Amino acid sequence: MKTFNLGSSLLILVILLITHCLKTEAQVCRPSGNIKGRKPPPGECNQENDSDCCAEGKLYPIYRCSPAVSSKTKAVLTLNSFQACGDGGGPSECDNQYHSDDTPVVALSTGWYNKGRRCLNDIVISANGRSVRAKVVDECDSTMGCDGDHDYQPPCNNNI
Repeated sequence: MKTFNLGSSLLILVILLITHCLKTEAQVCRPSGNIKGRKPPPGECNQENDSDCCAEGKLYPIYRCSPAVSSKTKAVLTLNSFQACGDGGGPSECDNQYHSDDTPVVALSTGWYNKGRRCLNDIVISANGRSVRAKVVDECDSTMGCDGDHDYQPPCNNNI
């Protein structure tokens, strides 16, 4: 009788462990909500590097998470200027400095930025058979946008 109880307990434990692993693997970063776009005041939306401006009344998803990170995580590369008066806005969040457009630096979406824990660390960006190292210097805000603090641009996607 003790063997049956021990065997049943082990079977239940294995099933729970497998279920937990599958659930963990299946977790997906879903939108945390939406913000409604506001029309920017004239001349207030910086469209350098083909940046978008918020559209009046359009709903934009916001994210507090990003997809899980691996050595082959897929992401979207956007072009921004980190120089003074560039479309990046103010100085970089990590070091409160501007950076030359000749220096490989990046802003990560909110989840990957991880409350600044990746600040000043290098990441490797690979595309078309080539790779480059870039330093994390800023956050591309996935939780807010369409306001003056964000140059009336929409929130970033969760995979920037």
